Amino acid sequence: MIARGNRLRYYTDLIVVLTQKELKVRYKRSFLGYLWSVANPLALALVFYVAFKVVMRIQIENYTLFLIAGLFPWQWFSNSVNTATMVFVGNASLIKKVNFRREALVIATVMNDMFHFVLSVPVIVIFLFFYGLRPSVWWIPGIPLLLIVQFMMTFGIAVAVSAINLLFRDVERIVQIVTMLIFYVTPIIYAEDMVPAEYKNLLLLNPLSALMLSWRKLFMKGIFDTGAISVAAAYSVVILAAGYLVFRRLRWRFAEVL
Repeated sequence: MIARGNRLRYYTDLIVVLTQKELKVRYKRSFLGYLWSVANPLALALVFYVAFKVVMRIQIENYTLFLIAGLFPWQWFSNSVNTATMVFVGNASLIKKVNFRREALVIATVMNDMFHFVLSVPVIVIFLFFYGLRPSVWWIPGIPLLLIVQFMMTFGIAVAVSAINLLFRDVERIVQIVTMLIFYVTPIIYAEDMVPAEYKNLLLLNPLSALMLSWRKLFMKGIFDTGAISVAAAYSVVILAAGYLVFRRLRWRFAEVL
């Protein structure tokens, strides 16, 4: 039991150190620091607001808040998955010199982006007050639960693409394209009720749809949607298991390709 406890403590400390390293690298010689975490989704929100609200005059109430409530969690997913494709290649020297669980590098990458997402929540609160709304008491259980669900889903995909990219370097570019396509088939810049009835069932095939809708309902309406969260959680368990299985099947080849 002691040995197992020591291993767990070592693994936890390792993830903390790697996450701190990722944060330092991201903000090295950066004057604005944290502001860059929210600058990109806010800039995208401005572009989509002008395109859809001003030009196309889309009928969605509180559209700026609507956008950032989906763009902030999306940025966490997108950044983590795209960064993870090169995480083993970028840390090749560390992998060769130190014996540790390789998936810790991916966990640190996902946690780094999760940390920045959590720091962006106050921006959502500011927009809530701007539109005369208030945070809900359901945020207390809802945010931690959705953090866990999204972490599992994101890590499952990230650990798989990071391992596959070691063998097929084209995966990095494929992931970027696929991520962009998934963004537009996920109800982030449009509402789910705008999707034609004959295509609404297709939303259920997109694991991120239920997750992003859960975040938006929680942030904007204070609704703890057990149905959508359950669907997202089920997807996250399957994706985590499948992604880690892919990683375990390929990790023995790390020494050959690094």
